[in-house]
Amino acid sequence: MQCMPTQTVLIRAERLGFAYPGLTLLADLSFDISPGLTLVRGGDGRGKSTLLRLLAGVQPPTAGIVQRRAQTLFWASPANPDDDPLTGRQWLAARRADFPAWNEQTEAMLVEQFDLSEHIGKPLYMLSTGSRRKVWLVAASACGAQVTLLDMPFAALDGPSGRRLADILADAAARADRAWVVADYDLPASLAGLVQGRTIELGD
Repeated sequence: MQCMPTQTVLIRAERLGFAYPGLTLLADLSFDISPGLTLVRGGDGRGKSTLLRLLAGVQPPTAGIVQRRAQTLFWASPANPDDDPLTGRQWLAARRADFPAWNEQTEAMLVEQFDLSEHIGKPLYMLSTGSRRKVWLVAASACGAQVTLLDMPFAALDGPSGRRLADILADAAARADRAWVVADYDLPASLAGLVQGRTIELGD
């Protein structure tokens, strides 16, 4: 009998929960994050963004634990007002310094494919929501982090950029060295079959 290889667990959540006074948002969630593509699916107000912040360690849970076994993790908010004065190029350079596995060829390729060449030198506050999100996606793809957390990555993207992102995530689903966690209402139909057994369901 042939034994199947055990997948590396990069994040483990055990009975994880988060509550505000008088409102329980997340409760009793237990799951492992391993290399490949994982979907955090839920409707408005169901805690998708909160769960990513718990996994990233930028917000403490009110119940349960998160064990982070990955040495590198990418999480960032593309709408962070603290980043407004930075140009897209400066913002990418700051992220590059944090990730030793950063791939500059991937960065350059995606700046072109996301049609950012004319905008990358502008302050982030001057960029549209979609262009600002594209800068964030360039960093997420190029950083080489063991775990990459993406919150609503398709929001405000134009059609070609959305299709390019779908290609990136399809590639991510087959990776044995990186885990990508996407929080969204759902994924494009082309990706639906790639997350079977890898969906954290928060409800509609």
